[in-house]
This record gives sequence, C-alpha cells and structure tokens, in this order.
Amino acid sequence: MKKKNNIGERGEGIRKIHITGGGYSYTVNLPVSVVKGLRWRDNQKVVVRRHGEGILISDWKPKK
Repeated sequence: MKKKNNIGERGEGIRKIHITGGGYSYTVNLPVSVVKGLRWRDNQKVVVRRHGEGILISDWKPKK
C-alpha cells in the first residue's frame, strides 16, 4: 500500500515551474483534485504571498 502525502498519491504534489511571458511570469500547474476540493473556478482571482520558505495561495476577497 502506498503512503499518502498531503495532496494525494503517486507524487501528485510534485510540480515543475515554467517560465511564461518572456521571463516576467512563472506558472505552476495544480492538481485537479486540489482545485476541486477548494471549489476554485477558472479565471478566479487568488492572492499569492511568501510564507517562510514557500508560498501561500488564498482566495482573493474584494475590499468593502
């Protein structure tokens, strides 16, 4: 039996970083199971912040 990590089985949590936009942006593909679990949609706004040695991606909330 395979051990589960915090995202799923079979190394689903391992992703590559790709350069886009002539080197001004980077992209990382997220597993479908993670996006569906968070109920995120296509073109949804998210906030990306540095968090220690990693990053934190959270839902964008408009200012009231």
